[in-house]
Amino acid sequence: MKRPQICAVITDTAIDSVREIEPLADLFEVRIDLIGEGWQSVAKQLQKPWIGCNRSAVEGGKPQDEGKRLDGLLEAVELGADIIDIELGTKRVHTLIPVIKKTSKCLLSFHDLKGTPSIEEMKRMVEKQLHADADICKVVGTARDFNDNFATLQLIAAFPKNRLVSFCMGPEGMLSRVLCPLVGSQFIYASIGKGRESAPGQLTVRDLSAIYGMLK
Repeated sequence: MKRPQICAVITDTAIDSVREIEPLADLFEVRIDLIGEGWQSVAKQLQKPWIGCNRSAVEGGKPQDEGKRLDGLLEAVELGADIIDIELGTKRVHTLIPVIKKTSKCLLSFHDLKGTPSIEEMKRMVEKQLHADADICKVVGTARDFNDNFATLQLIAAFPKNRLVSFCMGPEGMLSRVLCPLVGSQFIYASIGKGRESAPGQLTVRDLSAIYGMLK
């Protein structure tokens, strides 16, 4: 079985903590909105592929001026980000995608902070992302009950030829976080350490690594 890919999410400038878990991570997500000033220095020191993400407040990020938010993503492109995460709902998304794809992969995302859409709705969202020329599609819900976990896993299985990331946030969604790479998700996000989660229900890099280390 192929080892699941773990994406460690960086939410502050404590680079020493990043170095400690770096051997366990396959790639990083640089959360520009959460790190704030100094994020560029962190990105420049990474030794593995990284995702530039400046999450919108509507989908769970830190409130900020929209123009500055998009400028941050373009700066991440210039700094050599391997992947740029931009929400499909971004107003200028269709003009930004070609710019991003000149040097980086484009991950088009959607996050539902209140619940998990039906499998049919999530499939339509993926189709929209693919139509917009996404290299990677990301659809994330918030688990309100145990069955929501399976909806996101079914979504991944429904697009076997495409690169997809899908799971549920929240305590009820932990199962989907653990299982999604095992059914085809490109990777799963994990926190650098306890108390440094970028989203509710996020496990740590060490915890996920230990779980996947039991797989034969």
